[in-house]
Amino acid sequence: MKIFPDKLDAQLKNALLPIYFFSGDEPLQLGEAADTVRRYAREQGFSEREVMHVEKSFDWNELLAASNAMSLFAEKRVIDLRLPSGKPGKDGSAALTEYAERPPEDTVLLISSGKVDKRSQSAKWYKALDKVGVTMQVWPVEAAEMPRWLDQRLRSRGLQPEREAVRIIAERVEGNLLAAAQEVDKLVLLNGAGPLSAEQVETAVADSARFDVFGLVDAALIADITRLTRMLDGLRGEGVEPILVLWALTRELRNLADMAAQIESGKSMDGVLARAWGKRKGPVKAGLQRHNRMRWQQMLRRAARLDRVIKGATLGNAWDELLQLTLLMAGVQLFRAAG
Repeated sequence: MKIFPDKLDAQLKNALLPIYFFSGDEPLQLGEAADTVRRYAREQGFSEREVMHVEKSFDWNELLAASNAMSLFAEKRVIDLRLPSGKPGKDGSAALTEYAERPPEDTVLLISSGKVDKRSQSAKWYKALDKVGVTMQVWPVEAAEMPRWLDQRLRSRGLQPEREAVRIIAERVEGNLLAAAQEVDKLVLLNGAGPLSAEQVETAVADSARFDVFGLVDAALIADITRLTRMLDGLRGEGVEPILVLWALTRELRNLADMAAQIESGKSMDGVLARAWGKRKGPVKAGLQRHNRMRWQQMLRRAARLDRVIKGATLGNAWDELLQLTLLMAGVQLFRAAG
């Protein structure tokens, strides 16, 4: 069943199918579509999840073995298969076709893939997936469509933007959806739901120019300690809420933990860095070279503790903890890390 991205929620509300195949070269939309399926699956009791990364050394028998093994247990599971190239090859085509012919019960196969060309869409394996599940392609948002996309996203988050406010954001992000999504999330955190004026957007942009929360993340990744501490002091002096800083750090930690896991499973550094945009590739690469998956996960646990500190559920100073967390990202540890 071929559907468009804006119809995914309606399809999931109607029925959770055994296979979802999402393809395209726009990472934000691909990631959010996969997140949507995982969320619906969790709500229906699919509590287990197995992630597979298809690289040169990947054995497609692992997919078939996993599906057969799952039938022996009561747990409902999601097989999260990552296919960056969009081309499963001879073995993969056969495995996917066989899987689609007999999809196991209590299992959802979620495939996130690179762009699939027209020839592959006519292949037996693709048609087999489409017959029993959902196939969906995502496309980059053109510059002319960006204001409409931004307006819809802002409104979906409870904001009511002025036309000029949308125009300012569109100019700032220059067609990059990842950057656009970050700007929207930041505006929600800074202003909350309700009307959004051009003045509020300009103020947020001006604040970012001085002490950018996302710039702080990059300073930590490249281990620029002087800039890191200066920016953190600046954010505190500007009255920025600690929760906004923690949100940016946690978002990055999750991404880095996932990227590090892909590298440990055999994916190349260049392949992993395809998720990073433009000037961010350098800082992200520096971070991945400094810490492995386990270290990023440890920092995520520390971030969870910091969230409790900010909410008053655990003793501690939020800004001191933020400094410690950013220094850990930079490879510096002054005190023993808690939890």
